[in-house]
Amino acid sequence: MDLLSNTVQPYDWGSRTLLPELMGVRPTGSPQAELWMGAHPAAPSRVSRGGALITLDRLVAEDPEGQLGAGTARRFGPRLPFLVKLLAADAPLSVQVHPDLAQAQSGFARENALGVPLDAPHRNYRDDQHKPEMIVALTAFQGLCGFRNPTDTADLFASLEVPALRPYIETLRAVPESQALAEVFRAFLRPPAGLLDAVTEALAVAAVGSGSACVVAYDRIARTWPGDAGLLSALMLQYVELSPGEALFLGAGVPHAYLSGLGVEIMASSDNVLRCGLTTKHVDAEELIRVVRFAAPPARVLVPREEGGEEVYPAPVDDFRLSRHRLRSGEPRSRVTLDAPQIVLCTAGTLTVVSAGESLGIGPGQAVYLPAGAEAGLEGAGVAYRATTGTAERLG
Repeated sequence: MDLLSNTVQPYDWGSRTLLPELMGVRPTGSPQAELWMGAHPAAPSRVSRGGALITLDRLVAEDPEGQLGAGTARRFGPRLPFLVKLLAADAPLSVQVHPDLAQAQSGFARENALGVPLDAPHRNYRDDQHKPEMIVALTAFQGLCGFRNPTDTADLFASLEVPALRPYIETLRAVPESQALAEVFRAFLRPPAGLLDAVTEALAVAAVGSGSACVVAYDRIARTWPGDAGLLSALMLQYVELSPGEALFLGAGVPHAYLSGLGVEIMASSDNVLRCGLTTKHVDAEELIRVVRFAAPPARVLVPREEGGEEVYPAPVDDFRLSRHRLRSGEPRSRVTLDAPQIVLCTAGTLTVVSAGESLGIGPGQAVYLPAGAEAGLEGAGVAYRATTGTAERLG
């Protein structure tokens, strides 16, 4: 059992206050967007060994079966398959999608063959893994998730009263769903002159006194990213509000953008992101079109279900499993032993993690790593999230 030392990513969309408030520390004055917990090589957590800090990816690489368990090492190879983050957004993130496993493997091999350096700004595929992900709100949380029904998007466009949107409105209303979404989305990646300015002005007018959280959110995007055509793509996505404890799962090919709020994010351990706007980073429109899934199922807000004494958030992947533990002082200790690695993150209160006679106290924003086969006992008063693999079996 190890207390993790973790890296804060200072991305410019990050909040200056949400993470410090959670952790009870003084703000630095700079954005603090994500706290990474895991073994991703871009920012691996560190553990203490012999008075020195070593990275978690090195620890796993030196003894993959001992750290991961035989089943996890066999299924995912010698690497921790999940990555946990505390995500704190104060401004809209980029409109983005993630590839499926086959697309990631193909794209990674292709860019390797072309000799594109792994750290090149224009590289699309930094590894050969997919990146399904889930966000669980710790505060009120806003985001865009998946395409809106084409008819509803046509109605939104019509309400803006922008003449230049009429051809797109007609397409959305007259053409079959996937074709309509593809045609309009592709057109918006390189919009005609004047369209973006007209839509931006119309949103500013519509947001005044409209009472629509959706329209206000789009106007905020326009103000945050003036002149960025990603606004038009964002207008095609469903606006979703999460209350604390609610979650969203995002699979491959689903366009999305988080807007604001604090949450626990868990994902397959990958850094493959394809963007189409609201960013200063690399945009590859054609590659993104290859990956996007043009379908408009309703966004599904998830709540945890009781399962073996845990509140488990359902996810249709085996790279990760996330559960919530809400403990009260004096209650019996929550005990779980799994044949897979675990990361236990405290988000409220003061908790003690007990394993093999050892104990570690953790507060909000602190996390403990436990290798496969280690008992994880939780006691105290607070809230913890347990991350492991979706294939993990209980040993006790």
